[in-house]
Amino acid sequence: MLKKIIDRPVLATVISVVLLILGIIGLTRLPVTRFPDISPPTVTVTGSYPGGNSESVIRSVVTPLEEQINGVEQMEYIKSTASNDGSFSITVIFKQGVNADQAAVNVQNRVQQATPILPQEVIQMGLTTSKQQNSMIMVFDVFTEDNKKYDELFLQNYMSINIVPQLKRVPGVGQVQMFGAKDYSIRVWLNPQKMANYSLVPADVNAAIA
Repeated sequence: MLKKIIDRPVLATVISVVLLILGIIGLTRLPVTRFPDISPPTVTVTGSYPGGNSESVIRSVVTPLEEQINGVEQMEYIKSTASNDGSFSITVIFKQGVNADQAAVNVQNRVQQATPILPQEVIQMGLTTSKQQNSMIMVFDVFTEDNKKYDELFLQNYMSINIVPQLKRVPGVGQVQMFGAKDYSIRVWLNPQKMANYSLVPADVNAAIA
């Protein structure tokens, strides 16, 4: 074959031109995506159990939810995490090519089936079901040139009020997370004697502050 190409340069030129034309045609018809869907669809269920540690959250909340969600259509596997502050997260990974919107609806239906057996505190706090990518798409750094006037706490608060809500409204954004977040907070010391005089409990004070 190589000897024929060497002996017939015209044939070699024609083959090269044909391959070039086919390459150009294929290049123009090749689909191009800025953010290609290379990771499987993922649906996350998050919530909080006030006053619960990681063990009680797993036993009372995560396990019942996993039992209901497990086996949802086109599911690959499921994983969950729980922390000592009462927060938990259940991540459901689906097969590649599954419609993420439909997967989120299916998971939400399973979560609703588990709601009657969950603690009332969890239901009051609410459960959030959202679709998202496993990997981060973009990272922003926020800094200031005047460290004395605008400290780290000010920047974190400014981001949570002005930047994060705007990013969450962008179409296609599933989650916005701040690393090392520091929120403003207040600490209230209660006087048991005065609270007893006014027939108040800590929950009443919490509701008044909120």
